Amino acid sequence: MSTEPEPATEDTAHAVDTGSETPGTAEPAGAASDARSDEPAGDGGEAAAQVSEVEAELAAQRIERERIERRKAEKQGPIDAGGKLSGSAADLLAAVRAVESGEKPAATVFGAPEPARRPAPEPVRPPRPAPAEHSAAPAGPVGPAPETVQSVRRVLAEGGAPEGLAPQTAALLGEGAQDALRADPWLLLRVAGVRPEQADGFARALLGAECGPDDERRGRAVTVWLLEQAALAGHTALELPRLTATLAQRGVPDPDAAVQSTLAEGEALAFQDALEETGARREGDQDEEGEEGEERPVRVLIGLERYALAEESLADGLARLVNSAPKQDGSAADWEQAAASAQGSAAELIRAVAGHGLVLHTGGEASLAEPAALLRAAHALGLRAWAAAPGPLGRDRFAALLGAAPAEPPSSEPEASAAVTVTGLLTGAEGPGRDSDGALDLDLLVVVDAPQLDVEAGALLAESLPDGARLVLAGDPAVLWSVGPGRVFADLLAARVCPQIASRRPDPGPLGELVSGIGIGELGQVEAPGKEVVIVPVRDAGEAVHRTVQLVADSVPRAIGVPAEETQVITPGHGGAAGTRVLNAALKERLNPGPGRFGGFDPGDRVVHTPVPGRVLPGRVVTADAEGLHLSCAGETVIVPRDRVEGSVRHGWALTAHQALGGRWPAAVVVLPGDAVQALSRPWIYTAFGRAARHLSVVHGVEQALPRAVADIPAKPRTTRLPRLLTPQVPTAD
Repeated sequence: MSTEPEPATEDTAHAVDTGSETPGTAEPAGAASDARSDEPAGDGGEAAAQVSEVEAELAAQRIERERIERRKAEKQGPIDAGGKLSGSAADLLAAVRAVESGEKPAATVFGAPEPARRPAPEPVRPPRPAPAEHSAAPAGPVGPAPETVQSVRRVLAEGGAPEGLAPQTAALLGEGAQDALRADPWLLLRVAGVRPEQADGFARALLGAECGPDDERRGRAVTVWLLEQAALAGHTALELPRLTATLAQRGVPDPDAAVQSTLAEGEALAFQDALEETGARREGDQDEEGEEGEERPVRVLIGLERYALAEESLADGLARLVNSAPKQDGSAADWEQAAASAQGSAAELIRAVAGHGLVLHTGGEASLAEPAALLRAAHALGLRAWAAAPGPLGRDRFAALLGAAPAEPPSSEPEASAAVTVTGLLTGAEGPGRDSDGALDLDLLVVVDAPQLDVEAGALLAESLPDGARLVLAGDPAVLWSVGPGRVFADLLAARVCPQIASRRPDPGPLGELVSGIGIGELGQVEAPGKEVVIVPVRDAGEAVHRTVQLVADSVPRAIGVPAEETQVITPGHGGAAGTRVLNAALKERLNPGPGRFGGFDPGDRVVHTPVPGRVLPGRVVTADAEGLHLSCAGETVIVPRDRVEGSVRHGWALTAHQALGGRWPAAVVVLPGDAVQALSRPWIYTAFGRAARHLSVVHGVEQALPRAVADIPAKPRTTRLPRLLTPQVPTAD
């Protein structure tokens, strides 16, 4: 059934790259060079008594740096075990031991992996992250000294690089950045948006005849760059053969030496993971060969220290929860009575939480009622129970389900259990704050939309929980994974180290039937008597844009009764002839035309603000003045300075599926232009279609690619270490 938009005029679509989103690049706004800027924008409004969004993020980053320093200090002494290794694996182990002792490893080895760790006899709580301090006023823009920026600008100009990269480069390299660049021009590759060929050109301009493809500095820089690109794609580490093969493709003459140099300089770490042995070992093999039996197969991984240590901290924190007895809040009879008063899988969830420190809960949108029932039951038992979501969209959605305003502290009524954001909880901007030991002052934490958690956010949460606390991770395993590296929720489901409660509550109506079928790889036709699902076929990208504007501005409001401001457009990428940029320009022209006096924006524009990479705040433009662009985001006033607008604010009538994660709208228009075929997968389609609560229009220009993606294209695999880090520390749950 169709909402019958008027026929579109003929338009020739140009086949261009869709700029489809990848996990690491989906959310930041602005050009590629700005997408991962570390300089956040400041808050405005009545923020004098609250921690701003920027302060919250800066505090989280400060906690992360302190945690990494602690972990580095703990890693003293050589790596244990490895005596049965031979060949490359043994050489790698020897290289890491040499690095740890301060020596240069032999030129024939690349670095060594870390063996699987053995479980401790008793769980030990790691040192707590220091709680973030509240300040009396929002912090101003943080950046390098103007003289440093100017010095870097001169070096960039000398090397033929864009001078606009100077603030980012100075912020990244710190004081003396200009001297560091002259000494190692390939450091420019660490700046977001810079590619190896561009860094090579910069190095040639500065070094002249000294510059060559076999330069050790280039090998290290390209190695780190590849690991950063892998993190953007969701990997926490790369297998050594894959890394060296890609280095060779990037023109590094000796990939093995490049990896070795990177390890020796401490810019990456090496690990080894034991692999499952295939086939049964012949009986008597061990007797014949004894201790010196056949080599145990391993895979060697190379990863950036930041993500490697975060994944280890996450494993340690989760193991502590699994191996510790939860605090005895309420008697067993009280918990059983609470479970008996619940229905279906909500009762199973309450019983599981009563006796375990870590519980996983899976299900679709309707299943969120079960974590809500758990919070009410826990509150009735006297527990300090809180819910947290990775972003404000999920927080507000769950708060509405609880019947409480976001960030409202608990009162005597169970319904007032607060819903907060993960960042707000960790920094103290929202939630219960921390106790005298630095742990979160709570007994039960329920994290909704858990598939959005990356390893860094997960590690900070796990480390911040007090002994005896209970953690519930709830979410839909079929949606897109986190923007940041890792696949925490999926890894925990696969590891089977704690109880898993699968909701039996189906999502209702034709939309629920459609999305549920997609989740199991089936794209079926559903009866939609109330026009819940509408397919709008298009011939090309130009027609797709025309029909999308018609649907949002006219057809959906007229036929469905959902106004344009409650309709969300979702498309696979930012670029392309029907990406977010083109769609937002067309929607602005129709819904809120204006001259765009302030960086292309006008009051009333629907926007998304990305104060830091990976964080999306939907909002609207209120006004603009000398301070910057004033936005209203999730009920708070945010002021984005002039120089940050281009890089952190984007129009928001059309979003990517990653940007829309955590949100639900009365109506959604999913645009599938012909040039977006390569971006489609089952998780993407499931996520995009699932953002609609009452009505879904699909602007369909991919023909059979849609059912093929649903049936045959699962999520792209990610290389992570969490399951293997957990296995030796906790028993497998039945």
